[in-house]
Amino acid sequence: MRTALIAVCALTLAVAVVAGIRQARDSAGASAPDALSLSEVSQPVAGAPPQLAALRHEVNVLRDGGVEAFEAQLRALRGRPVVVNFWASWCAPCRRELPSFQREANARGARVAFLGVNVTDDRDEARKLLDDVPLPYPSFSDPRSNIATGVFRARAFPTTAFYDARGELAIVRQGEFANRAALADAIDRYALR
Repeated sequence: MRTALIAVCALTLAVAVVAGIRQARDSAGASAPDALSLSEVSQPVAGAPPQLAALRHEVNVLRDGGVEAFEAQLRALRGRPVVVNFWASWCAPCRRELPSFQREANARGARVAFLGVNVTDDRDEARKLLDDVPLPYPSFSDPRSNIATGVFRARAFPTTAFYDARGELAIVRQGEFANRAALADAIDRYALR
């Protein structure tokens, strides 16, 4: 009787452990419930100037080129406010806040440029996340963190950098935005100052 009870307890514990692992894996890979679809983020932005309209031709693109390509893109956007979001598929807070970036980029795409930087990530995992939460702007692959830590000195993720229209870096903010309203407030305060 005691052996049977121990076996049932062990089996129950094993099932609970497997269920917990499966739930954690599934929730890590699941798209955010409020994420926009690829067709929603691919729509042209009415009234966008050429610099910003060009970003919509790179919806959900994961670009290579390192620091040089990233800095060239920033120079091309001079005269426009720019929001740069540093993210990774392994970063749970990054995953949570990406739908806010989707929506703000869609709402402000005629006035503010958005760029992503994918930091120290497995490229296949990054692509999977972009499939779940497609971004209405390009992201730069940063496998060795040359952009994130080398240029911006980011130490925690997510991190967001805000440039004003003069091309001046206003602030580098480390940590997750709790919601879209907090992100919108930061864009108004730092990028549109």
